[in-house]
Amino acid sequence: MQDWVSASDTIDRALDRAFGPTRSLDASAIAATTDVYFNRTQAIVSHFGDQRVEYALFIRRPVVAACGLMIRWLRNVARERGMSIDVRQVYPEGAWVGAGEPLLYISGSFADLAPLETLLLQRLGPCCVAAHHAYQMAMTLPKVAFLAMEARHCAGFDMQEMMAFAAAVGSEAAKKEGARGFIGNANDATSAFFGRERGLGTMPHALIGYAGSTLRAAEMYREVYTDDPLTILVDYFGQEITDSLAVCRRFPELAARGDLSIRLDTHGGRFLEGLDPQTSYAVLERHTPGTIRRYRSDRELRDLVGTGVSAAAIWRMREALNDAGFMNVRIVASSGFGIEKCTAMADAQAPVDVIGTGSFIPSRWTETYATADIVSYDGVPRVKVGREFLLR
Repeated sequence: MQDWVSASDTIDRALDRAFGPTRSLDASAIAATTDVYFNRTQAIVSHFGDQRVEYALFIRRPVVAACGLMIRWLRNVARERGMSIDVRQVYPEGAWVGAGEPLLYISGSFADLAPLETLLLQRLGPCCVAAHHAYQMAMTLPKVAFLAMEARHCAGFDMQEMMAFAAAVGSEAAKKEGARGFIGNANDATSAFFGRERGLGTMPHALIGYAGSTLRAAEMYREVYTDDPLTILVDYFGQEITDSLAVCRRFPELAARGDLSIRLDTHGGRFLEGLDPQTSYAVLERHTPGTIRRYRSDRELRDLVGTGVSAAAIWRMREALNDAGFMNVRIVASSGFGIEKCTAMADAQAPVDVIGTGSFIPSRWTETYATADIVSYDGVPRVKVGREFLLR
């Protein structure tokens, strides 16, 4: 099997670690989880005589190539079952790929490959689309660090692994163009994709409820994790500014050296403390005059001056911290940060340091569907009408 160009050595090593020699499905599991007509194709081809075929795999929308996870799984299956398979990846990992362009070609025994088609496509399309989204988000806010928080939105570990891998590939592509990209993720299992041994994160809202106050939650966390930087959620009691300043005053050393961060996660049902529509407009006028006059949709207007974590909310928090002398305290923002919201933040020059997001996960799953077509049988080019563009 031919090698391919990885997005980075870090991701390559993570794939090696994740996909050890036993990480695959046995023949019975593959037969049970693939589409039945592929099993029947295998039986018919085995009865009448096998041929060597070549598949072309593609996606109908622009994507970023993120094929490595699928290829590693295929490599394990081939090793376990003694299959002879060749893979030619047309685009290196992290490269932009146009709609319908073949991502890779796979050749081997028709009887061997037929049952794998369903499972290969499952591991290809979602990764490539999510990688494209992660790349776009990182490039939209190139000075901001991103934290991948995909796990809670995924339907099991297979999807979680695919989405973390995709974020890492898209991030590496953005880093090559000067963006900070994704600096880590929120769980240990897939942290190696981001070059880490452990996931990142400090506390959920539940801990603040348990502690009874935002300040007490910060104190409890610091007592147990004495050497860690501290990030505090501040929206639980609807007192984002009041509670942020209380924590800063309690830990002035952390605040001064930049080891204290305030995480804004205000939900869309209310404004940040002290804001309303009128004051939100005023905040943006103070810092980015004209931004509000350029908005292009109702969604963008909400992201700029609406409820939840808006650009106005981030600017207001920065004002309050600076006015109190806490210029080195960082702002972490989360809650619905997809491509559109990142674009609004960029336009408003929102002073956010880190964004936690799982919104690179495709929101329309139909756009993730990858397709495979056989383009040659025993070396003879042949493809269904309308797919001639797949021929080499």
